[in-house]
Amino acid sequence: MSHRLYPSRPIVGVGVLIEEDGRYLLVKRAAEPDAGLWSIPGGLVEVGEKTADAAVREALEETGLSVEVMNRVDVVDKIVRDDDGKVRYHFIIIDFQARPLSGEMRPMDDALDAAWAAPEDFTKYELTPTLVELLKRMGIYPES
Repeated sequence: MSHRLYPSRPIVGVGVLIEEDGRYLLVKRAAEPDAGLWSIPGGLVEVGEKTADAAVREALEETGLSVEVMNRVDVVDKIVRDDDGKVRYHFIIIDFQARPLSGEMRPMDDALDAAWAAPEDFTKYELTPTLVELLKRMGIYPES
């Protein structure tokens, strides 16, 4: 069984909101939770790794882009319970804003697909609930 599934403690991860020319990089998740939904690149922090360094590594692993982290934008609690109320997944995700430096954008690693999207196009993608919350808090999710 994966250490991510029914964990004994919260797991620390990072998300990377990569922006260029008013568009944001979305990736279609291959793994649970939220497999098949669109989110931002991200993954787990490795032991001994700083969170900003994890963000740079995860962006490269999932998108082929080298990025520069600009700042931390949010901390998100991702808690998913099963039908019995047990905690199936529990992540603490530290989200960073970044800009691309080099590389050719393409889906890699845990990404089924990747796309640049302007805020007005976000509703065309089936985004994860936690990403929608983040984008709303940042004021870049389109008004309904």
